[in-house]
Amino acid sequence: MSPLNPYFLQGSASEQRLIQDLINEQLRMYGQDIVYMPRKYIGEKTVIKENIHTKFDDSFRLEAYLSNFDGFGGQGDILSKFGVRSTDEITLIVSRERYEDFISPFLQDNPDIKVSTRPEEGDLIYFPLDNALFEIKYVEGKRPFYQLNNLYVYELRCELFEYEDEIIDTSIDEVDRTIENFGYTITLNMVANNAAPLTISASPSIIPTNAVSYIDLINDGYNYASPPRIVIDPPASGTQAEAVATLTRLSGNSYGSIDKILILNPGSGYTTPPKVNIISNSGSGAIATAVINSGVLGPIQISNGGLGYIKEPNITISSSPSGRTAIATAVINSSGSVISLRYIDAGSGYLNAFVRNVSIESPVGISSGNYIFNEQVYGQTSGTKAYVKRWDSTTRTLEVSIIDGNFTPGEVIVGAAASYKLSSTNNMDDFKDAYAENIVIEQEADDIIDFTERNPFGDY
Repeated sequence: MSPLNPYFLQGSASEQRLIQDLINEQLRMYGQDIVYMPRKYIGEKTVIKENIHTKFDDSFRLEAYLSNFDGFGGQGDILSKFGVRSTDEITLIVSRERYEDFISPFLQDNPDIKVSTRPEEGDLIYFPLDNALFEIKYVEGKRPFYQLNNLYVYELRCELFEYEDEIIDTSIDEVDRTIENFGYTITLNMVANNAAPLTISASPSIIPTNAVSYIDLINDGYNYASPPRIVIDPPASGTQAEAVATLTRLSGNSYGSIDKILILNPGSGYTTPPKVNIISNSGSGAIATAVINSGVLGPIQISNGGLGYIKEPNITISSSPSGRTAIATAVINSSGSVISLRYIDAGSGYLNAFVRNVSIESPVGISSGNYIFNEQVYGQTSGTKAYVKRWDSTTRTLEVSIIDGNFTPGEVIVGAAASYKLSSTNNMDDFKDAYAENIVIEQEADDIIDFTERNPFGDY
């Protein structure tokens, strides 16, 4: 086989360079400005490599020629069993040199990008003329076919992007906002009121006679389905003491053992330690004894339970001058108010002339700031994470997507510059799509077919 004629270059470097420059110039003259967004894979299964989550947080402006001259390709808007589906398609031509010089070098060292040397199927194109996102379905790299022994352009065949909970955060507002109203979202309703501190009516009284100072839990028992009832024997003459139990459970176990026995009222007039009766229909085995002392503090009365507490506030009581310093804890409800104060230890040795100060921590950081579109927020209690879709500071409703768990009412949802207490959530499976009519179709079907019948498709 004879070699090619050496007197004919068959496409010299200078000729190829001229063709590439002419193509680049034509694209700048007759093309459209687009935004190219490479797909990053941030999670895969390890067995068959199916994708878990992808994100688009890089963007590159590029000129492209729109090959469509008589409208969008594809089947247009079609009626499917789930409603109207848009299948618009476009074909874009971009310069191979421009891509390899101005996009590819920024992607080469990124481990989340599969292919960096050329445009990849699955990458996104923002098309400003239609204010829409298109997904690359096929990349044709050999058309036209080896003119002067070289390839100069990529032909990108794209279809209208169908959102599937991808993270799109390009910092280009016109791009990011195109997907704001799409995807699976959950609406979080925040507590509407501001925080307010707890207040007590007066300093606790001092009980002059012996009273129950604390309860010593000797055995915490087992198999308690709910906190057992605590009954303390009354004194011969005086006030009967009152106490309650709290349980501790292992994760996933519906039964537990006693964690603490807290004093509601230390009582008065005891001459000997009373018997502590632990009554339950489920568990057993718990044993506790009462310890009596003089100079014990009486119940702490609440005048205002406050608002906005997400955890028990720290309570500090003045030290006893000649005995045990009292220790108290708070109980809060789902609205974030303190409903009672209970003693872990009611103390001893307090004197009537002694000033008894009770200071209670105020709620902080639960009602401030604004959430930012596309930022990641998390629940302080559940640890659940999600991405912000929309925040309305007036109604205090937060829409989030890509949720990795379940938010818990009463916990604080924290962002970069905001934190609010969660009041309630809506349905987790709320899919937003401008075209989807599956909910309407399902409701209409329920009026046609009675699924309460044994055989809704027959006569019986």
